Order: sequence, then structure tokens, then C-alpha cells
Amino acid sequence: MIKTIIPSARPLLRTRLSPRATTSILSRSTPSLSQVRLYNHEPYPTPKHDLKSVPSKGDHAESRITPWRKGKVWIDAQHAIADIKSGSTVLSAGFGLCGTAETIITAMHERKDLQDLMVVSNNAGNAGTAGLSPLVTSGQIQRMILSYLGTNKGLMANYINGKISLELSPQGTIAERLRAAGSGMPGIYTRSGVGTFIETGGIPRRFSAPDANGKQDVVQEGVKKEVKVVDGKKYIFEPAIHGDVAILRAWKVDRAGNCVFRYTTKAFGPLVAKAAKLTIVEAENIVEIGEIGAMDIDLAGIYVDRIVPATVDKQIEIKTTREQSENVTPSSGDEGHKSETTTPAVAQAKEARERIAKRASKELYDGAYVNLGVGIPVMAANYLPEGQKVWIQSENGILGMGPYPLEDEVDADIINAGKETVTLVPGAAVFDSSESFGMIRGGHVDVSILGAMEVSATGDLANYMIPGKLIKGMGGAMDLVSNPDSTKIVVVTTHVDKHGKPKILEKCSLPLTGVSVVSRIITDLAVFDVDRTNENGGGLTLIEIAEGHTLEDIKEKTGASFKVAEKVGKF
Repeated sequence: MIKTIIPSARPLLRTRLSPRATTSILSRSTPSLSQVRLYNHEPYPTPKHDLKSVPSKGDHAESRITPWRKGKVWIDAQHAIADIKSGSTVLSAGFGLCGTAETIITAMHERKDLQDLMVVSNNAGNAGTAGLSPLVTSGQIQRMILSYLGTNKGLMANYINGKISLELSPQGTIAERLRAAGSGMPGIYTRSGVGTFIETGGIPRRFSAPDANGKQDVVQEGVKKEVKVVDGKKYIFEPAIHGDVAILRAWKVDRAGNCVFRYTTKAFGPLVAKAAKLTIVEAENIVEIGEIGAMDIDLAGIYVDRIVPATVDKQIEIKTTREQSENVTPSSGDEGHKSETTTPAVAQAKEARERIAKRASKELYDGAYVNLGVGIPVMAANYLPEGQKVWIQSENGILGMGPYPLEDEVDADIINAGKETVTLVPGAAVFDSSESFGMIRGGHVDVSILGAMEVSATGDLANYMIPGKLIKGMGGAMDLVSNPDSTKIVVVTTHVDKHGKPKILEKCSLPLTGVSVVSRIITDLAVFDVDRTNENGGGLTLIEIAEGHTLEDIKEKTGASFKVAEKVGKF
């Protein structure tokens, strides 16, 4: 239950306004004096202590806070967003529906005059009515920078049909671009996206609407990036992302704006807050100054301009429990869940996934730090030997991800990269997205296992889009494969697609996620080593064949030539 906690000694937000009173208030351009007193008992409050070096409030300090030169707490989201202008760049926190500013988004959606918004977010909610979806559906958002469209099929259709402009950017890159803006830097150099359409600008930002024959033109080309070579490696320059307004949700906020986030709600919250001219936070609990310990503060009040009570309930995008899933360890989508049908095709597909996951588990070792992608990759943890422990990193901000929760353990603020409810193991840590992708790009993760649409004989990976048909977005995948010299990149996939076409090719036909990054390929039929650095002449080497299959089967179903190891194992 979302509530606003205010000590009874103060009148601030002690009473909930009736719908009639709320309508009356919203009909005015500015609150009356009595309304101001209701939510703002005293001017800009300061901690009570004996230090003589307390800064003067000054004109600048007060004018930053609100147009009325009062405190940071506002009566409601409607008043707090009343001066946001059409055409503004809005930085929206949240990962899936976890940590999204649902109250503020609802207020923005109610302002039908607020149009032509440019929104930056990791993703845009689901296909329903939560997250940024209402603003997409209403047409109030015209441009977006994001990493993942995911389950928002409406947004995908709008992009493909030329109704909205999108700039796809890797998840970790968005995090760093926001961090750079908040730190006063022009941008960052990164390996994420090197050699892909992110570097060349090959993903159009906007298409024209289809004509009578279904033909479309590119209205806005993608952004080509500056390239720099450092120590023999290519890096691309990504400019900082500055916002006019940041919107985020926090678990606890004091009247000075100091924020505490619960678990994975932290992902993009601190980053967007620091990168905007005006930051509005909706608080599940508003408390007095001093009630949050100095060591417990996740975001300092200097970054927060306005505080509103959270009045819209948080939502869970994919509630998954141990009772519902056939897997102990989280996966995502349909791959981790019991099927309602038991046709031969379903049973065969299930057996293939399990075979791949069992073999992939052998890539993990005791004490390893690993990132296991959604779907088949994370199933590998189900098959670890008794007593073997690995630390699972989830790129939305977990190190030490545990199994799915029991029904009474479900927590909307603890989700994995697939937006599913999960648990944490003893010793787990949570952090924001900049920290998470610093671990990844910095090579601190030992093994990363990902899925693939296609993978090439030289270790190229394609797994995020089929132009004109499926635009999922790269999410964190480009970051996960950006340092293959330090992190072993393992691809797991079925050997052929649903049409029987090979997924292992001489050269990928789909847009690339990474170039020469994959070291090992595991399918339901075979295991290949990839000489991605060309040290031994390059190409693939078959090292294992699945039980019940032959070398001729592998040759027939592989779209690339390969060598055969002297001793080929079985799995």
C-alpha cells in the first residue's frame, strides 16, 4: 500500500483531498495561500544543528525550488507539472514498470495540451496502460531515445509505420550519457556498439508513413558517431543527454529532497535526476529532515527540485513465482514457464532448451561472476552441480540474483533484466545502471551467456532486430559483449530457426550486436569454439556433438564451414 508518512505535529499532507476539492484546486492556475500552507508548513527547511557554517538560503536557492519561493514539497503531481512546456525533453526513470513515476506520468497524460515531447528512458512500458505507454498511445510523445521496445508492440508498430521517431541506444550507453550530463561532461567514449549500426547510423530514426503500395522512405537518418582509436581499439563518442525535466519515483524522500530507493528501483533514478534542469520525484513516503540517515541517502537533495506524493500504485510487469515456473532460476518470457499444451512440438522444443542449458552450465565455475541473458541462458544456473555457487549479475542493478520468489516473497521492487519478480541471495548488492554497466564494460564479469538470432563464423552476433518486422532493441546486449578480451562471451541458441534455416552463418545477415565477440557457441546439436581473434586462422571448430546426432547432421544444418577437433566430445 502506498502511503505518505508525515509526523502528526505538522499539517503537511495529513488529509487526503476529496475528488471535488481536488477538481476545485486544479481549476486554479496557482494554489491559494491556505493550500500552500497545507502542503508547505515552513519555507525552505534546514537541518537543526549547531554548525555555524550553514549556507545562506539566498535568492538563488529559493528560486530554484518553486516559482512561489517555497519548499520542495508540492500538493500534488498536477501542480508540479503545470509549467512543463510542450516540446520539452523528459528524462523518465524506471526499468520496465519498476521505479517508473506512474503518478507524474498520469498527470502528464491528463494534460492534453502537453504535446511533442522528447522522452529518454530505458524502455517505454508495456503494451498496456502503465509506464510511458499512455503518453505513447495519446501521441504526446513524438520522439524517444531508448534501448528496448520489448513487449510494447504498439510502440514498435508506431515506429515501423512512421508515427514516432526513435533513437535506439545501448542501455549502458544511455546510463553513461545521462551520467555525463549530470557531471558536466560533453559525453563518453565507449566500445559498446563499435562496428554496428550504432556506429554508422544505420538505424533510421523515423520513417514516412506507408503509401498506397506500402512503400516508405527514411525521413530521419540515424546518427553517425565519431570514432577514435585508443591503444589499437576503436571507440565511439556518445554525447551527453541533457533533459528539461526528470521524473522518477523513490521509496522515501525527506523535505530537503534526499531520496532512498528500494532495490532495483534505483536503476535510472539517480541518473535522470542529475541530468535535468528540473527534477520532480514522486515519493511513496515523505518524511521530515533528519529521518533519513546520512549514510542511507541514495540521491542527495541538491538534485531534487520538487517532491509530490505518489498516489498511483506501482505495478509488476511480469509476476513470476517458484510455484508457477518449471525453473528454479529466473528466465524471461515463455521460455521459463510451464506450457499449457503438451504437443510433440512443444515437448521437443522444451527438451532442446534443457539440453542447451545443461551444456551451458558447464561454462560456469565455482565463485564466478556471470551475466546470464533472459530465456535459455539463465536456465543454465538450474543445472549447476550441488555446492557450486556463482554470482549472477542482472544488468538492471543486481549482483547476487536468487531464484524466483514464493508467492509470499513477491516484491515489486526486486526484478531481473526480464522484468520478472526475483529474489536476492545472502551477500547480494543493488546499484544503479551506471555502476552495473561499469562492471560489465570494465571486464569484471567473468562469463556472459546470451541468446542469438544469428552468429557468424568470425564471432559476430546479431540478436536485437529484424528490420521492418521485429525491433526489440539491444537493451544491454551491446554493452555485455563490449569487452570480450576480459569477459568470455558464450552464445546459446537452437541450431536452426523455426523455418529450419541455420542460425550459424559465414556472415550475419541481420544488424550486428557485436563484431568478433563470441568465443563459444552452444546449440541443441553441437558446440563450437570460435577463433574470433584469428590467432589460429579464424573460423569455427566443432568440439562436441549432442547425443543422437552425427557429424553429417551438423554439416547439413550449419550455414558456415568449420573444422573438426581431433577429439570430439558428446553432451
